[in-house]
Amino acid sequence: MKAILQRYATPFITGLFLVSLISGIALFFHVGNGVFNEMHEWLSVALILPFALHVWRNWRPMTHYLGRLPMTLALLISTGAAVAMAWPSNEGRSGGPPQIAFSRQIIANTAGEIAPLLGLTSESLVETLKARGFATAAPDMALIEIATKSGKNESQLVRALLPAQP
Repeated sequence: MKAILQRYATPFITGLFLVSLISGIALFFHVGNGVFNEMHEWLSVALILPFALHVWRNWRPMTHYLGRLPMTLALLISTGAAVAMAWPSNEGRSGGPPQIAFSRQIIANTAGEIAPLLGLTSESLVETLKARGFATAAPDMALIEIATKSGKNESQLVRALLPAQP
C-alpha cells in the first residue's frame, strides 16, 4: 500500500493542480461559475492528501529547502499575498461578483420595502419567510437581520425569497 501511495502522490498532485488551475482561471474570469465553483473547492481540498504524501515521500530533499532564502522568501510572499487578499477593505463586503454585491444591497432593506418588488404585501412576505424557517421575520426588519436572527445565511435568505420551485 505504501508503494502505491508513494507512486501516485506526484501524478495526483499534477492532475489535481491542473484541474485547480483551469477552474481557478475560469472562476477569475467569471466563466462557468456554476460548474467550476464546487469543482474548484472540492478538488482543491482533495489535493491536500497527495500533497501531504508528496511532502512525506520527499521529506529529506524538502529539508534542504527549509531555512534557505528561496523557500523563506516564497513562503513569506505567499503568506503576505494571502493576508492582503483576505484583509477587509474599506468597502466592506461589497466585493465579489456584481450580482452578489447587488443582492447584499437589496437584502439590507426591510421586508416591507422589498415586498412590492416581489409582487407581495409585506405581510405575505413575512408569512412566507416564517414558513420557510425565518422565525424572526417582521415587516420593519432588514432582510439580512431577519436571516441572522433566524440563524440563516444570505444564500438561504435569497433562496427563501424566490418563488417556490416545483
